[in-house]
Amino acid sequence: MKAYIFPGQGAQFPGMGKDLYEQSEQARELFEKANEILGFRITDVMFEGTEEDLKQTNVTQPAIFLHSVILAKVMGSDFEPDMVAGHSLGEFSALVASGALSFEDGLRLVAARANAMQKACEIQPGTMAAILALDDFTVEDICQQLTDVVVPANYNCPGQLVISGTVAGIDAACEKMTAAGAKRAMKLNVGGAFHSPLMEAARVELEHAIVNTNFNTPVCPVYQNIDAKPYTDIEQIKHNLIAQLTGPVRWTQTVEHMLEDGATSFTEVGPGKVLQGLVKKVNREVATSSAAVQ
Repeated sequence: MKAYIFPGQGAQFPGMGKDLYEQSEQARELFEKANEILGFRITDVMFEGTEEDLKQTNVTQPAIFLHSVILAKVMGSDFEPDMVAGHSLGEFSALVASGALSFEDGLRLVAARANAMQKACEIQPGTMAAILALDDFTVEDICQQLTDVVVPANYNCPGQLVISGTVAGIDAACEKMTAAGAKRAMKLNVGGAFHSPLMEAARVELEHAIVNTNFNTPVCPVYQNIDAKPYTDIEQIKHNLIAQLTGPVRWTQTVEHMLEDGATSFTEVGPGKVLQGLVKKVNREVATSSAAVQ
């Protein structure tokens, strides 16, 4: 069974999507439609912008989404998913690629999400840190011991868990994690405490947008971040998508569930190869590849 996976924030790179734009008329039309919907030429930033330009949240999220979704659409009949999943932002790409959301509605939601997250970061400053080579239980236990808000945010692969919370909380957590035997406890260069209760303002704002958006039944199960389980029911999908902003990304568990359910290959659709690396950490034997336009 073919699993298709869609990357999240951090996968962006200067020049992303330019080859798609140049090779395919369908891609050009979709990119130009995106420029209209967003009200600025995101293609200029994607194709010609610097790494710094691409780091702005209102650019990063739509840019990665567009690269992924347009690539899936240009693949045409070669895109035949038995199951899909996306990491954080990538869940929106997965929903569009599987037909649960239209291209236009997906892009509007991603733009709304990026703006809501940016505002939430300003209301509630926070940060994140990657904890390497410490078991999940120990990381969870240390987070619970702290008085500041600190929670597990991304279960990326065995031995790699990202935590999220207040700046003081993350500093204290990093010290404790190192003392408990973590190989590294490394603060990340991010603008806020994503996938934590500090994103509540963004969740409320996005909930309104999601509730008022039309969803369709996807062509295959969508494995969602919040509990790593497969869904095709529209109301459940919406509910899980809303919960995603303040809940953890259970990526390790998602890959495990997809393998249990019969996934024999994982194709990453979008910029970078980060997710392929994480899949290999869960199961070294399984086939992984990057999506390509034939």
